[in-house]
Amino acid sequence: MTDKPLPEPPAPLPVPTTDAHTHLGTTAAKTGLTPADALARARAVGVHRVVDVGYDPESSREAVALAMTHPGVVAAVAVHPHDAVELGDDLDEGLRAVEALLRTSDRIRAIGETGLDYYWVKDPAAQRIQRDAFATQIGWAREHDLALVIHDRDAHADLADVLDAQGWPDRVQMHCFSGDAEFARRCLAGGAYLSFPGTVTFKANGYLREALRITPLDRLLVETDAPYLTPVPQRGHPNASYLLPHTVRFLAEVLGADLDALSARLDANATAVFGAWGPDA
Repeated sequence: MTDKPLPEPPAPLPVPTTDAHTHLGTTAAKTGLTPADALARARAVGVHRVVDVGYDPESSREAVALAMTHPGVVAAVAVHPHDAVELGDDLDEGLRAVEALLRTSDRIRAIGETGLDYYWVKDPAAQRIQRDAFATQIGWAREHDLALVIHDRDAHADLADVLDAQGWPDRVQMHCFSGDAEFARRCLAGGAYLSFPGTVTFKANGYLREALRITPLDRLLVETDAPYLTPVPQRGHPNASYLLPHTVRFLAEVLGADLDALSARLDANATAVFGAWGPDA
């Protein structure tokens, strides 16, 4: 658990919207905020739905369990590129365990997060392992008609090349979009949705705001990636879904958009990617 306290909640959004990428289990471990409490805090500020994202077999199983017990949660399951390397000889078993989950619940709406991460992984052989695991999981998304949630760090060209070779699924979320406007155009040409977390609020990240400005409103998502990437003005504290309004308001300011309309549009886009949550969400 972090030594830093959770921040005070922001003013509620006037129109409810969706956190399109969070990690409820990791948030609980880092902050002590149980998934039920995290969801309650989020609802209190107008974040009525979340996508809980797995990154290995265990976290994927936990995401599915939460989605089956909380109407405001849907799940994404996958082997993260870091875990693809760390699993080593157990990678095939890990992939099979995640794939087996796809037959267990209609609350699973996406394969993710999967992708490539060359920031931490420099070894060419390890990068090849990531590419192979990514290609396998793209195949799952296409076969099961699920969204694909992509982790991409310092691997833009290779990642897009793998997607081009495998075929872009119909619904792709570029989670924590980290590219410039040029890469945004390539992703948008593939039909992807660009998803922006708190990093878009950081002063140094003007290139992200340039990418944001060229993103059509019907291809835009917002997320926390909690407990990481806490937005300004709470940067440095742990993140949680209830802090999403800071990022939504920032997006509205940068885009010159009406906050009510943008919140509704982001919510509708999340439904377009992940399907309906249910009547009680």
